Amino acid sequence: MSVAAAVPATLDLAAIRARHTSLLLRLLWDGDRARVDIARDLGLSRSAISSIVSELIGVGLVEEGETRGSGRAGRRATLLSLNARSAALLAIDLGASHVRVDLMDLRCRPLASRTVPHEVLAGPAETYALVQRLVEGALQEAGMDPGRVALVGVGVPGPVDHDTGRVIRPPNMPGWDGEPVRAALQGRLGLDVLVDNDANLGAQAEVRFGPHRGVADLIYVKAATGIGAGVLLGGRLHRGVRGGAGEIGHISINEQGPVGRSGNPGSLESYAAAQVLVAQAEARRAAGAETRLSGPVTLPALVRHAETDPLAREIWEGAGHHLGVAISTTLNLFNPAVVVIGGRLAEAGPVFLNAARSSALSRTMQINAERTRIDLSTLGADAGVLGAGAMMLDQLLTPRGLPHLYAVSRVSMAAQQPKWTAGSRAPPAGEGAAAGSPSKARTSAPAEPTPPPTVFSSGGSI
Repeated sequence: MSVAAAVPATLDLAAIRARHTSLLLRLLWDGDRARVDIARDLGLSRSAISSIVSELIGVGLVEEGETRGSGRAGRRATLLSLNARSAALLAIDLGASHVRVDLMDLRCRPLASRTVPHEVLAGPAETYALVQRLVEGALQEAGMDPGRVALVGVGVPGPVDHDTGRVIRPPNMPGWDGEPVRAALQGRLGLDVLVDNDANLGAQAEVRFGPHRGVADLIYVKAATGIGAGVLLGGRLHRGVRGGAGEIGHISINEQGPVGRSGNPGSLESYAAAQVLVAQAEARRAAGAETRLSGPVTLPALVRHAETDPLAREIWEGAGHHLGVAISTTLNLFNPAVVVIGGRLAEAGPVFLNAARSSALSRTMQINAERTRIDLSTLGADAGVLGAGAMMLDQLLTPRGLPHLYAVSRVSMAAQQPKWTAGSRAPPAGEGAAAGSPSKARTSAPAEPTPPPTVFSSGGSI
């Protein structure tokens, strides 16, 4: 066989192994498993699984733990677990009125967190400077070297061009049009950055961490200062050609209605965005509507008294009704299993939810309504950072993401490795342990040189 004919076969075998490795890591992210379980789940031989596991132990991504009975006398299986501290993730939630930065492990558990009030209207430069300070503070609190951070994931409250990481004409972010968020933060932080719309991240958070985990067809509606939707179809996030799919807030629910921030008459946001509800409530209070709310009315007050104050209840029922009209359009278009409503407006609770359900389902064809649930999110304020974490995991736990994850894990392993000293009883790296054993995996240096960091694009290519 010629060399030219042999090369593609070699590349194919490497690609197949990388695919199996990424699937194995995804299984371990879901929970601890024995080698025999993994072999069964992936349809591979025990020897193939052992080879991949030895490699993952060698780079520090997998650890051996407790044993369990196999059901046969005298045989016990060792459980394998994902080493969640082998790499860190930085999740950044840019809201209309806040910035949150969470340093997380590979299971998206917080290692350090910072949240501060901040108006996105302050513009990119001031926002980036604040993000950099918060990132530095989180790393310092956790005692984490930046080299152990695999990725930075950012959610923004506006449309994002998925290929470039630029914000495109965001109605609720004046001064940000065309802003290269990904490139700007990569330059400031010196780390690979992914950027997406906050509603898309909410959808990813729900299917990985929420009560509807694993649902293939789900729509997440984030209702706050702006209103947007993340659309999951067949288990994949539907972004559209550039990343602008899901802008439900700019659907016209009344073509003769008021003009919203997007310039569209009768858009959902012109009826149900947070600032609109507050303005409506204050105008009705000033006009003598029955209420125990004092002026000026605020959104927290409306949320707090949603069930007890007549004016607040009226405002939330109206907002839910208008939101339901727009949701009915998504139900008839996509027929999802679940619609999850999150964001600050979801804090109003059942009065808001019930109005949205009633309005949506009464306008939806029976075939698209019968098996669909409409629920409030249970993730609360964590949805943004958890969604950023899910986005980063979806990039790293792929064949194209593995080299970068391996490189970062080696850095983490080296940072935690006990140093050899003349007076130590521990053997130098590579001595006194069988090849592939856990003890050698924890103390030996990687055999091959660490590859350079991989540059990730917002479009998902690495």
